[in-house]
Amino acid sequence: MQKRFSVLTVVFLSLLMSLWSSDISANDAPVTIIESVNVVDMRTGEVRPNMSVVVEGTRIVEVAADNLSNAKSSNTAAESSSGTRIINGRGKYIMPGLGEMHGHIPPLTPFQGMPERYMNDVLFLYLAGGVTTVRGMLGYPHQLTVAQQVANGERDGPTLYLAGPSFSGNTVSNLRQARMRVAEQAQAGWALLKVHPGLSLNQYVTMANEAKAHGISFAGHVPEQVGIHHAIIQGSRTIDHLDGYMAATGGMTEPVPEGELRELARFTRAHGVGVVPTQALWATIIGAGDPAVLLAYDELKYVPKPIREGWIRYAQNPNSSYATVATAQIHAENRRRLLRILHEEGVEILLGTDAPQLFSVPGFSIRREIAFMQQAGMSNLAILQSGTIAVGRYFAAEDSFGLIEPGARADLLLLEQNPLEQIDTLYNPAAVMANGHWYSREIIQQRLADIAAAYN
Repeated sequence: MQKRFSVLTVVFLSLLMSLWSSDISANDAPVTIIESVNVVDMRTGEVRPNMSVVVEGTRIVEVAADNLSNAKSSNTAAESSSGTRIINGRGKYIMPGLGEMHGHIPPLTPFQGMPERYMNDVLFLYLAGGVTTVRGMLGYPHQLTVAQQVANGERDGPTLYLAGPSFSGNTVSNLRQARMRVAEQAQAGWALLKVHPGLSLNQYVTMANEAKAHGISFAGHVPEQVGIHHAIIQGSRTIDHLDGYMAATGGMTEPVPEGELRELARFTRAHGVGVVPTQALWATIIGAGDPAVLLAYDELKYVPKPIREGWIRYAQNPNSSYATVATAQIHAENRRRLLRILHEEGVEILLGTDAPQLFSVPGFSIRREIAFMQQAGMSNLAILQSGTIAVGRYFAAEDSFGLIEPGARADLLLLEQNPLEQIDTLYNPAAVMANGHWYSREIIQQRLADIAAAYN
């Protein structure tokens, strides 16, 4: 009875809230109750049937055995006079929203030739793909303002944790500059420092020490002069793209012995460093992708014509990749084996795709990455955990999310099937909730149609 009382108390409180606020948009309500739904527990893979998930504002406030059978509901949603939204989740499954741990957000002022709407479209494409959190990996002016606008509900989009402008051979020329750049970005409020190639070992160590002093993390590429071991020892929060491992083992051109990969995986695990593989993108970059398959991606219709045409030219140019055709498949197989071994050795794998890059369309690129994770032997549960609970652990100091539990940020995916059994059910969600904002399938499809029309 206690559980039922507390759930119904939320409904009663929402009645009171309606006395103060009657201006409720089509997407938002003071309280949302998803009833009779199957909750997927990302800790264990357990599915808890016939549950009610109650969201108030931007937070999950209760997850309880379903006792709302008499509440008004429909196959989609119904709003009571109080503004409480009641969702009938019978036969459906609910899980946390996904994280994109190596994504990009375009600048507020678009590049020459790009449409004004592009940034907003990118933000919505992430949502349409079930992505409710993005770690942006290259900062532009005014992006922190955009992140705050999203957090305030002034702009649709996933929660953004943004890296500042990158540290590279082009932006850092001496140790003093490295220290100053860290201090400036920490003071500005960027969430982390992005590393690109070109830093010397001394510059990298200086950046790392200064970052620790300012309490800001760093992540990204492994510069050639630094190497994978030094990057891990110095505390890179994640190793992105697996390039550093390939460079250390000669894996770009020759098969790598199993023992060598496993030793590196254990070294990574021992230092508590996570990995963001971005396998699908890099298969394209190194020339291991099938151009016919890439060109057939339906999601290309959501990409502005100038970008789309550039990707098509790349896929049709046999000289566009930096790997030769002879070694591309060896390189790709080494990456697949490394991801399998990293997973087997307990390294934290974090879902990321580097969208929007070559044939990696925000949100939609998740499905392309999942296929590569499956090829590496990761189970559906392990893949889902890499985009939910693992992302929540990474950002645990900033917020609580990645699980369906009281106090967590209301980032949710409502699905037609059990994603542990049919992971492709992710690709057509019945609804997405991001930071408490509700997007039904109908709203998502309408917005996608609008984006496609604008770019075609």
